Amino acid sequence: MTWEIWTLYVATVLALMSTPGPSQLLMLSNSGIHGFRPALATAAGDLTANALQMLAAGLGLAAVIAASATALSVIKWAGVAYLIWLGLRMIRRADPTVAQRGAAPAKTALGTLWMQGFLTSAANPKAVVFFAALFPQFIDGGAPFWPQFLILSLTYIGMDGCFLAAYGLGASWVAKRFKGGAKLWIERIGGGFMIGAAVLLGLKSLNPS
Repeated sequence: MTWEIWTLYVATVLALMSTPGPSQLLMLSNSGIHGFRPALATAAGDLTANALQMLAAGLGLAAVIAASATALSVIKWAGVAYLIWLGLRMIRRADPTVAQRGAAPAKTALGTLWMQGFLTSAANPKAVVFFAALFPQFIDGGAPFWPQFLILSLTYIGMDGCFLAAYGLGASWVAKRFKGGAKLWIERIGGGFMIGAAVLLGLKSLNPS
């Protein structure tokens, strides 16, 4: 893989990541509520799902998965329902008395935050098809496949991780400046972001084109 091809790939991925998706909204929500460091578990879950999706694409499973519209639909709507449930629960649990006392919200296990990130990314019905369609555009057929595939995968994961970290840092910075009763709105807004992530996921088309 030449430097020029890799640079073009980076520019393409930057353009694709220029608008937030379900995983970014989830990162905003969890970082605003739980803090940046715990929310890194959410980012790790998202990137783990991405890595598995890329591996599936590289192993040639994309066509098999894409052909199973029913399975994709079940995965997708299960993810939508899960995010909506989380968002509504967060909004309902927003306790004015806790916010007025200035107490910190109840801690959520890192494993739970990781699973939220993993499921949100894994529920994207187009991800494997997307990677299977994107990577061949930047792979030299005359060179070994797997080293190039590894470079493309690691580059994507690194860039996605930076974007998620930026969203998380921004949300955490804003949340720290809320005092007293205003903290109540952090959890409500976070729940709104969670529901927004579900809406975006629900709007994802099963058509790989």
